[in-house]
Amino acid sequence: MHCCQCEGIETFFDKKVAKRDLKRYRKKGPVRTTRILIEALTSNGIPGQTLLDIGGGVGAIQHEFLKAGLENATNVDASKAYIASAQEEAGRQGFADRVSYHHGDFVDLAPEIEEADIVTLDRVICCYDDMERLVGLSAERAGKLYGVVYPRDNWLMKVARPVINFVFWLKGNPFRMFVHPTQAVDTRIQESGLKPYFHRKTAIWQVVVYAR
Repeated sequence: MHCCQCEGIETFFDKKVAKRDLKRYRKKGPVRTTRILIEALTSNGIPGQTLLDIGGGVGAIQHEFLKAGLENATNVDASKAYIASAQEEAGRQGFADRVSYHHGDFVDLAPEIEEADIVTLDRVICCYDDMERLVGLSAERAGKLYGVVYPRDNWLMKVARPVINFVFWLKGNPFRMFVHPTQAVDTRIQESGLKPYFHRKTAIWQVVVYAR
């Protein structure tokens, strides 16, 4: 990830946004697409499994899995504010000693990140310019399951992306949104030896789960 994109993530996903998202999670639970991903992954059983959650936000997936019997989780996020909120919530729920945190670009940190039974990227692929490296390195670390939520490459998103990025430009924020071709993402994941078994779409997002 270019350094300006990292700066954009820190600026956009700041303390205010993290506080808002944590408040919403505590009140309503995971957002719809995250809930769909969680339900698809937990249908295979969570107890005793390990999780690598890349771009975990306030930790919704981690918290829900830990409540379901997950052994431990690793959270990698480029936003310090999100990591702080995830840690706060893990402590509140009594899981502080079962989650490890890494701040930074996953692609750069990948050599020091161990494999996990389950790897998740919930609305993360759209925040990264080099999809090939992000998806390739993360998929390689999925021992059993790999779950992703990312934008559909339909006309709606193709029209929305430049508008959204123009707004970021106007605000002086280097953060940019990316809509990577679905076929390219799927091909890169399957090249890592994973096969899709769950796929659900909304107007904007697609939730896909792969198994090794």
